[in-house]
Amino acid sequence: MKGPELKALCNDIRSFLVEQVSASGGHLASNLGVVELTVAIHRVFDTSKDRLVFDVGHQSYVHKLLTGRADRFPTLRQLDGLAGFPKPSESVHDAFIAGHASNSVSVALGMARARTLRGEDYNVIALMGDGALTGGLAYEGLNDAGSSGEPLIVILNDNGMSIMPNVGAMAKHLSNIRQRPSYYQLKKAWRSATESTGVGRAIYNGVHHFKEGLKKRLISSNMFNDMGYEYFGPVDGHDVEKLTWQLMQARDLKKPVILHVITQKGKGYQPAEENPDLFHGIGAFDPKTGAAAGGGPICFSKTFGTTLTALADADPRICAITAAMQSGTGLDPFAAKHPERFGDAGIAEGHAVAMAAGLAKQGMIPVVAIYSTFLQRAYDMLIHDVAILQLHVVFAVDRAGLVGADGETHHGVFDVGFLRQVPGMRILCPANQAELAAMLRTAVLDMDGPVAVRYPRGCDGRYTEVCKDPVLRQGKDLTLCAYGTMINTVLDAADLLAAQGIDAEVVKLNGIRPPDGACRISAQKTGVLLFAEECPTHVGIYDEIAADPALSAVRKRCLDLGEGFIQHGPVPALLHRAGLDAESLCRAALELCREVEG
Repeated sequence: MKGPELKALCNDIRSFLVEQVSASGGHLASNLGVVELTVAIHRVFDTSKDRLVFDVGHQSYVHKLLTGRADRFPTLRQLDGLAGFPKPSESVHDAFIAGHASNSVSVALGMARARTLRGEDYNVIALMGDGALTGGLAYEGLNDAGSSGEPLIVILNDNGMSIMPNVGAMAKHLSNIRQRPSYYQLKKAWRSATESTGVGRAIYNGVHHFKEGLKKRLISSNMFNDMGYEYFGPVDGHDVEKLTWQLMQARDLKKPVILHVITQKGKGYQPAEENPDLFHGIGAFDPKTGAAAGGGPICFSKTFGTTLTALADADPRICAITAAMQSGTGLDPFAAKHPERFGDAGIAEGHAVAMAAGLAKQGMIPVVAIYSTFLQRAYDMLIHDVAILQLHVVFAVDRAGLVGADGETHHGVFDVGFLRQVPGMRILCPANQAELAAMLRTAVLDMDGPVAVRYPRGCDGRYTEVCKDPVLRQGKDLTLCAYGTMINTVLDAADLLAAQGIDAEVVKLNGIRPPDGACRISAQKTGVLLFAEECPTHVGIYDEIAADPALSAVRKRCLDLGEGFIQHGPVPALLHRAGLDAESLCRAALELCREVEG
């Protein structure tokens, strides 16, 4: 397949992606940008054997399409359907899971070393992109791989973007490299002409060493060459034949290689080209116009951003930090109004938290807005840099709980467990946006030390008041207790129980560190406690509550997400499957009440 046929194939792929993602939602712009690159990779490598490791796997849709999964695209990101990220259990062509950023070179180097140690023969490729070079782990991997001598290809998909435009010195460095013309075809011809004889090889080596020494004296350094890589590029990332040729050269060198590819995020679909950040991750939309399918109500993230901006208007100490998620965390208005007090650390959560510690130590009030699943990457800094000194850093933990279609790499279900272990940490759990605004104000202005305010993706449920009394509903037969937006499910369960003659008392915890005492008081009164929390077994706070000697005579049980990881799919369907929906709570409550009666 050449020329016009390749172009037609790429056009067909783009049309297919727009059609499918417009129906299901997903990561569109990043995939439109890697069509030609992915086609070229599959022309050169057999990914059932060769190992292709994605860095941020939301650019893997084209790979999935080319490896026999086109018929499953209508199920993309749906329950039991095609995952939105690489998933080895889904296909032999998916070498590794990839939901977070900057780890691909480290993983690929491990695979390359395993290949050498086991005496096997396959290629290893790390495909970096969408700002992966803003994360520190990327440089740890690059540093080791470059000096390893292991045959390894690192493809740097340089589209100038992460989700928002890239920030930092590396973005400027890559911009400079883009301007340099390629000379590798001439270099290959020269090497071929001289390598056939001993004299020729000696001449080549002498000229090579002379040239490298002269280049170091006269030309600004390319950091990749200095790290031990053969650098190819920059290469037009939308020219399949040129990419194919370059990948073949990189493969045949049998050493660490960097292939620097220039692509356009959203390529080939005008709405995505004009708004690549909007189409990075998008819900259902009209494929003809690009218009979203309904605006929907205001979400938690927007309320957070609006509230924090208003607080910063009145207090010059307040600043905001995020890690490549300015829009996602709702901080666009803050960045526009207080740019001098806003910081985007790139995909570098550890750096973001350590920087916040420095700000707090010198008298500022930093608010760090990071998705729950990404905050995991900054746990050391949270303990070492913030908690030991008890610095007043506020953590806005967005996407807490199940997030739906992005699946196990993005569900924010572990922060309750790891935040509760940090001495001095206080954790607030708003159940709606009005509570989020009130609790954020309290966390920023009225508390000291580290504070986390955790809230979900999405919008309000049935409970929309600001809680003044933790007992939302009086009852005598049993206590139903929860925190955060799980209280909506508990209230629904109480309605179902009432229809069966069971009078349930509903208690909402506003904070889980330290735990609110209202649950204990109510459970002692009713003698029966059913607790619900949206996290895995033994990760949440139930074990601590259940261990209270005052509840030794209380019949009690917890419903949670169970053991293991939760797959992708709509949140209501995931809760139902985990047995954490209103109907499941109702059944469990009835069983507890029968046990007491028996």
